[in-house]
Amino acid sequence: MQANHQLQISHSQQAQVARLLLQANLAYGESNSNGLSHIQRLKARQECRGYLNEALALEPEHAGGLGLLGRVEMDDGQLEKAHSLFNASLNHQPGQAQQYCNLGYWALKTERPALAEQYFLQALDCDRQSAAAFCGVAHAKRLQGQFDVAYLYYRKLLETGAEWDSVYSGMLSCAQHLEVNKADSALAHDAIALLQRDGLPHQELGRFVGAIIHQQYDLDNPDAQIFLDAASEDELLILALEKTLMPNPAVEELVTMLRRAIIAEVAQTVELRDELQRLTLAIAQYADRTGYALAAEDDEERLVSAINDSIQAQFALGEEQDGLIGSLMISTMYGALFHQPFAVQLSQWNLMDWPLALQPVLAASYYNRAEEEAIKQNFDEKAEELCLEKNDVPQAWPSWSRLAYRTESSLKTLMATELGLDTDNVPATLRIMVCGAQSGQRAMELAQYLDDVEVIAVDESLANIAKGTRMAQSLNMDNIVFWPWSIAQRFVADGHKVHWVEVGRLPSPAMTELSLAALINSASIAGAVVHMHTSMAEQTAGDKQIRRLIAEHQLQPTRTSLRQLRRMVLANKQDAVWSSLLQDDDFYSLGGCRDRWFRPQDANQLKELLALVSNEVEWKLVKARDEDGHSLATGPVQRQIQAEALGSEVQSLMGQNLSVYFQRRR
Repeated sequence: MQANHQLQISHSQQAQVARLLLQANLAYGESNSNGLSHIQRLKARQECRGYLNEALALEPEHAGGLGLLGRVEMDDGQLEKAHSLFNASLNHQPGQAQQYCNLGYWALKTERPALAEQYFLQALDCDRQSAAAFCGVAHAKRLQGQFDVAYLYYRKLLETGAEWDSVYSGMLSCAQHLEVNKADSALAHDAIALLQRDGLPHQELGRFVGAIIHQQYDLDNPDAQIFLDAASEDELLILALEKTLMPNPAVEELVTMLRRAIIAEVAQTVELRDELQRLTLAIAQYADRTGYALAAEDDEERLVSAINDSIQAQFALGEEQDGLIGSLMISTMYGALFHQPFAVQLSQWNLMDWPLALQPVLAASYYNRAEEEAIKQNFDEKAEELCLEKNDVPQAWPSWSRLAYRTESSLKTLMATELGLDTDNVPATLRIMVCGAQSGQRAMELAQYLDDVEVIAVDESLANIAKGTRMAQSLNMDNIVFWPWSIAQRFVADGHKVHWVEVGRLPSPAMTELSLAALINSASIAGAVVHMHTSMAEQTAGDKQIRRLIAEHQLQPTRTSLRQLRRMVLANKQDAVWSSLLQDDDFYSLGGCRDRWFRPQDANQLKELLALVSNEVEWKLVKARDEDGHSLATGPVQRQIQAEALGSEVQSLMGQNLSVYFQRRR
């Protein structure tokens, strides 16, 4: 009778443990749901931990419970505890694919991708159907620099139906590193899938997509036949024009040629065929993204001028909206509607009053520009633009449309887990200052994905400030502001402090009254982190040659000058002096060219900043990564910084492209 009673208790406990683990798994699923806020996910993780504690109190050696608790500890940044729990789970129940997967993700977290790959392969030995393990191998291959192999793993996952955000994001990351040497329909299919996937930073696919299009259209062959009607049905080409900027001179020539073919047909038939309208709108979006860098022949310019005069006459005669659409589509391929004499007449309609297919083009060409112009009026720096021709007003750069995919977290968590810092006395909300934020993608990613920050994004380009402000407003973000340096300096002078400084593009020599090192020294509170890079971009032989020409001929940053400089480079693209410049995204936009040639980064600002953080009494190097993202021992890097501060050029960090994190000691 007694033995039977004990057996009943055992069954009862097992049922209770099973119920608790079911609830724990449901809560853990919620804690990793992108549909919930970071606070909600933290709450779900705490609920999961509570259920697990109850279950393990009843059955301390339950393998599944130990493994899930390890996942919770890993998510909380307790990597050593997580490692012990995963191994304990395997000790009690060997051969679990899930625990080898967990160990694989633990190894990725501790920056050991080769070890991670071994664990994921062990998981696949236990369960050949484990998509999580297969995905883990892909991540491990990617982090080891085996981008082509990882890419094929991601492709296989998509083919088997594992359409996870992390798979698409990993595939996009690999695509940026692939060499495309021949026409490949499978790659084209992949590129279309990536461009059609919402939530990805499509702008980062430009190089990959451009290389595929280069091969598909055989652009190295001067006798290649290119047909306008075929291009108008090419889904990859149209998506690429709508969503990317392709840093490829042959592709730029293709786009210019297609645009010329469209306007030539319109001149002959006085009509824009329906079949050409989607390609026309895509080219218009692309031209806007380049800042209208695409070269146009004199006859094209005359035709477009005549079309713009016709639009103005149509407005004067009270033409209905439908009668304007074709002419507006042609006009937007060559210049921004906001700069046309008839721009004020367009304001009679809201963006949503136009046909759906036209709205992206009209937003870029008119409505967004009007909104950004209104934002600029709030700053004293607007006075500098008043004397410029409309076409010469700087355009925001870089051009981006989507934030990169990130899992929502908190800065406090990242400081503890990634940098190993004590965050017990850190306030609930931390202030980040992004210096040289440009048009704001990085700054907005910090504001969007960290739930405990307010971000001050600072830049010397008013166009960048206006674009960043408009994009933040469109995403309903209230924890970020975009300021010129003058306001940031006043903010710091008033005694305000920041907890994190992110150094992006350095100020140009034109910022004569600004010392970035002095500003950071004044703004950073004790315990604050400064994240910076030890190299400067925009230093190719071609850039230096163009800056010499600018100085020699006293050129001004007008659209005409920038186009002429670009035309010179493209006409001599076989010359080795231009090869690196032609590989750079900046070259394919007038905004990018203007920044690097007329407002280059000031090397003295970087030298002063490195000298500031080399003071070991005031600053401590807490992390250093190489350009592949691998962590380095901090001791040797610290010694290099000190040697450089003492005047040793032999050990200079300048140009090494390290990502370094310093913490202010006091």
